Amino acid sequence: MATARFPGKSVDVAAANWTAPAPGRQLCVNGTPWMLYLLEECVDNVWEYCSVVIGLISMFCFLLSTLPQVYEAYRNGKVEEAMSFGFLFFLFSGDVTSFAGCYLTSQLPIQVVTVVFYIFTDLILISQFLYYKIKNSSSRKSPVLKWLCFTWCGAATLVLLALPKFIIDNSATLDAQSPTTSKSVEITGYICGYLASVFYLCSRFPQLYKNFQRQSTEGTSYLLFALAMMGNGTYGLSVIVVLPALRGSKQTFIIKHLAWLIGSLGVLILDFFVTAQFIMYRKNNSSKSSTLLSVPEVEPLLCDEEELSVL
Repeated sequence: MATARFPGKSVDVAAANWTAPAPGRQLCVNGTPWMLYLLEECVDNVWEYCSVVIGLISMFCFLLSTLPQVYEAYRNGKVEEAMSFGFLFFLFSGDVTSFAGCYLTSQLPIQVVTVVFYIFTDLILISQFLYYKIKNSSSRKSPVLKWLCFTWCGAATLVLLALPKFIIDNSATLDAQSPTTSKSVEITGYICGYLASVFYLCSRFPQLYKNFQRQSTEGTSYLLFALAMMGNGTYGLSVIVVLPALRGSKQTFIIKHLAWLIGSLGVLILDFFVTAQFIMYRKNNSSKSSTLLSVPEVEPLLCDEEELSVL
């Protein structure tokens, strides 16, 4: 299984490259060493190699995608006006269901750690949104709010740091289940994949409406969507590139990855509409910024005129 945000094991591709010299031991004959060590994938041809490299590029893009928005929210201080909470909620829900599918289908440790990082950045964005919403709506500044936010982020960090080890240590329990139970767990994992795709698709609509309502994209980092577009595009490409190297049924392989392909390519299309909004509302953003910059220059002049009239 692969999640909507990173590549998974291509069992159909790798299975033919394994040999079993002794019971309980498997040996990859012609595989790439670093891929075998890091991803436990036996890659022995150029199609598989390109697929894995493109998949890692996709993972890297998603790892970086939310960080520019975290900085933009900190710099701007008005993230509640720019971001839709629906966008953050559906993004978080998609990552949580991806994590559930990752656990149920016994994915690799690197994938578990990656999806946990996604959840961590989602929590930071949601915490920023709630912090600035409460802070900006309150007439007086409260230091308690800041400490509560730091405490919440610290507690979430500790939990998420311990979570991958807990999941990896308990993955052997899932692997030791009976074939019937294992099949039902795998089906549940794929259902989580479809749910994650639905959540990712739904996340864009609240933000599209928010931008349209404001006629502006100010306060939103375009890098968030640009890196997501690169991640989704390269993920879809990584699945397509590996098709010529498949030994098994190509149709079965596509069906297994269909949920995440729908999610990735669907979000990619919706992000083109977000890109169009950034282009359309660019003048509105610059005019608002120039208005804000001109206000401090006008106020002293007005004050001086009033003082002169009194004299």
